[in-house]
Amino acid sequence: MTELDAPGDNGARTVAVSVPGLISIDEDTELALASTGKLLLLAVVARGIAEGGLDPGEVVELRDDDRCGGSGLLGVLSGRRWTIGDLAVLTASVSDNTATNALLRRIGLDRVAEGAAGLGFARTRVLDRIREPRLPSHPPAFAVGTAGELARFAAGLDGRREWTRLLLGWMAHNTDRSLVPALLPHEPEDRQPPVSVPPGRVWVANKTGTDVGVRADVGVMVGSGRRIGYAVLANGPAGDEHALVESVRRAGLDIGRLAGLRGLPEDR
Repeated sequence: MTELDAPGDNGARTVAVSVPGLISIDEDTELALASTGKLLLLAVVARGIAEGGLDPGEVVELRDDDRCGGSGLLGVLSGRRWTIGDLAVLTASVSDNTATNALLRRIGLDRVAEGAAGLGFARTRVLDRIREPRLPSHPPAFAVGTAGELARFAAGLDGRREWTRLLLGWMAHNTDRSLVPALLPHEPEDRQPPVSVPPGRVWVANKTGTDVGVRADVGVMVGSGRRIGYAVLANGPAGDEHALVESVRRAGLDIGRLAGLRGLPEDR
């Protein structure tokens, strides 16, 4: 028995975990997503490219108000012109806030909302652009949502449709493996979805979110036993981030076991 058998609400801390059909802890609780919400934007872009409505080679010129602190590279680079495909890769790989804002401006919040609804999201939504800092006059968060909706979405990224292959490829380039996969044996630079995975290892494609009081991770994990979609959303008070990281990593151990790993360290 692991900590995942206990309620996900630990005082002011909530850790929601979902693996469809296997784990459901507070999976319908609406929580702040931080950059994990960028998955909705990336999914709409991937579908637009696959369906021919968006040209990945279209150039988007950065505006001064696109630039944003926090995660990413474009805020400190001199280049002003980037393709839609470049912006998507930067958003997925290094969670680039400036690239996200430029891409979101090009696509539009309304189109992201419509596309997300078409993918089955009801309570998971992007509320605003990325802002550093976020003021009381702004929407309360970049994005909010539930672990259940996000895990079901991730489980559907099977690579059989062109847009899911494109999105999985972007997610596989994510450089942040510090949360769910952190304690699991995996190769972070293995970008291609595997035909098979050697025993004792997993393949991961994911998107993380990090903000004050937020640690979140949504993705696809493939092991020798099965292929699963997962979502772990941890919210708590400012200053509690280390505990949130520990909770997400413990959830990662249980998710790894479900994917077929054996002999993992005990959670407690």
